[in-house]
Amino acid sequence: MEGASSLRALLCMLVCVVTLSVVYGNLEGDVLYSLKMALSDPNNMLRSWDPTLVSPCTWYHVTCNQDDRVTRLDLGNANLSGHLVPELGKLERLQYLELYKNNIQGVIPPELGNLTNLISLGLYNNNISGNIPPSLGNLKSLVFLRLNNNHLTGPIPVELFNLPNLKVLDVSNNGLCGTFPSSGPFEHIPWDNFKNNPRLEGPELLGLVPYDTNCS
Repeated sequence: MEGASSLRALLCMLVCVVTLSVVYGNLEGDVLYSLKMALSDPNNMLRSWDPTLVSPCTWYHVTCNQDDRVTRLDLGNANLSGHLVPELGKLERLQYLELYKNNIQGVIPPELGNLTNLISLGLYNNNISGNIPPSLGNLKSLVFLRLNNNHLTGPIPVELFNLPNLKVLDVSNNGLCGTFPSSGPFEHIPWDNFKNNPRLEGPELLGLVPYDTNCS
């Protein structure tokens, strides 16, 4: 009887693992498919993104961990256009979101601030507009934040000043305003990474930006 009980427990555990894998696979596949539908893909880079599959882990440009959770999305220089979708914030294990050198427009979804495992956010060389979401200050694992060569406006959010692991920040060639900090994680970031923002001044030595009412 004890052996039978152990077998039943093992089978139950296996069923739970498989069920969770399918649930998360379907959820993350749905998220990525919503991104595909929001993008124009003239080079058919997303041809393998089949929403009928249980898991997106076999799709091109998608990397998963051993638990079949999406950890990387590599679509840099893919000739994509369209916009980002807020559903991306549901990819809880995502570590690398690389969509640089495309023609992506619209805004950065605030929901990206939910990606607390994110190490690198690469959105440079696109046509993204709007403000930098303050919610990106939630990304405590973030090391690389590259937003340069877009059409971003407004201030650099104070929430970014306390990112403990940030090593590389580049917001050059945008339309940002206010002042940039030179303390905390910003201490060793070169001026070139802030240049060509006509209304951005600095540095702000205290790490707190005295935003004026015209900075928006």
